[in-house]
Amino acid sequence: MKLDFTFAKFQELCDELSNSGYEILTVRDYLQGKNKQKGFIILRHDIDVKPERGLKMAEIENEHGIRSTYYIRMTKEVFKPIIIRKIAEMGHEIGYHYETLDKAKGDKNKAIEIFEQELTKIREICDVDTICAHGNSLTPWDNRSLWDYYNFKDYGIIGDAYLSINFERILYLSDTGRTWGNRYKVKDIISNSYIDILSKIRTTDDIIGLLKQKKYNLYLLSHPWWSDGYTTCLKEFFLQNVKNVGKRGIIIYRHLRDKL
Repeated sequence: MKLDFTFAKFQELCDELSNSGYEILTVRDYLQGKNKQKGFIILRHDIDVKPERGLKMAEIENEHGIRSTYYIRMTKEVFKPIIIRKIAEMGHEIGYHYETLDKAKGDKNKAIEIFEQELTKIREICDVDTICAHGNSLTPWDNRSLWDYYNFKDYGIIGDAYLSINFERILYLSDTGRTWGNRYKVKDIISNSYIDILSKIRTTDDIIGLLKQKKYNLYLLSHPWWSDGYTTCLKEFFLQNVKNVGKRGIIIYRHLRDKL
């Protein structure tokens, strides 16, 4: 059995995706109404860190004839034009992973200025017409709330990867916290009618099992902490477990605070 969250396991997931009979969509495809089949999967990646690993995932998908969406965080570590161009040249969609309320410390006027500047910068490399908020569990702001005051369509954006999706008919699954379960998710939570199913999902093998059932339209989000080799995988596992302890503490604290 292949270790979870390795490129070998990602290969296995892509094998199942390409043979599943599902229609694989980018976020842009879905928002433009291009899904023609009853069964579809929206495939998305948030490049929060390690863009080189994001490129590796894009290459694996390309080998399987899969196109997906890659949201690029505008940080020095992640914003690498050469890598972004390579991903786009394979036919994948590039989107803007915004965190402007966090950067502006909640100041909505400053946040929209940052949004305009960063969107212009990434559009110098490739077309961008969908966006997705980055969720930092350590900040009190929800970057999506910027659109309570502004309209992203004024910036040539056709939709947001959360706000523009009808999740009532789509099962949303994310590997945030290096698990497909919800236990360590602070902001990456979608409220819908799939709670019972989500409680049974933990591993990539569980995702593959869902694909074989072909019962649900799916929305899969993964991040570039998938890696090569046993040693790297083990290191990632322990580092993420430390982070998850902190995230669990935040979840418990906020739950108790809300009950007061």
